[in-house]
Amino acid sequence: MPRENFFKQIEARIAPRLKVKQEEDGCTEIAYDFADNVIGLVLVASQIGTADLDFYNGLVNQLANAASTRQKVSERTLNFMLAVIKDIKPRDQVETMLAAQMAAVHLAIMTFARRLANVDNIPQQDSAELAFNKLLRTFTTQMEALKRYRTSGEQKVTVQHVSVREGGQAIVGNVNQAPREGAPSKATAPPALTDSSSTAMPIVEQTKQTTAARKRRGK
Repeated sequence: MPRENFFKQIEARIAPRLKVKQEEDGCTEIAYDFADNVIGLVLVASQIGTADLDFYNGLVNQLANAASTRQKVSERTLNFMLAVIKDIKPRDQVETMLAAQMAAVHLAIMTFARRLANVDNIPQQDSAELAFNKLLRTFTTQMEALKRYRTSGEQKVTVQHVSVREGGQAIVGNVNQAPREGAPSKATAPPALTDSSSTAMPIVEQTKQTTAARKRRGK
């Protein structure tokens, strides 16, 4: 196994999960399933593409809100959203935010998929189906936006294989090759007549008839 892949697998295994603890006063405490909270924070932050503590705390708080049901944060849902962001492997904070939005949209898609499967009447079905389709299109648009953002500014280089035999020469550009001896040449079209004032050639048969008529009149 390559050394780089080995360390990536080690890092993925030691990345801690988030633990959610609901306090008696209604506050929610989010910690790390790791011996040292500071190291746990660094490991999670590095995997979601940020080294900014303010950005990290704000993002985790937003993920917790998105994973809440009746003011209770679902630890399973929170770690699912975090896993989605990790797998996208964001390279900067813009990609991290887009990955978080994709995770939230996916949750909403599955919510409306459940509602669509349990409707009681046609209006409920139409409403759930409309929201479901909109969210699906939004998720597809997010994927395309992430792809465009990641490939922006990159030049596409096409490398073609050129084989040159011994004694030959490789030429880059337009090449005009002379026809081989004995090869049939293309027929050349006659030049177009552009001067309409030129005298037309006489018709031979018509000239003969005119001369005969003049001789008869001369008799």
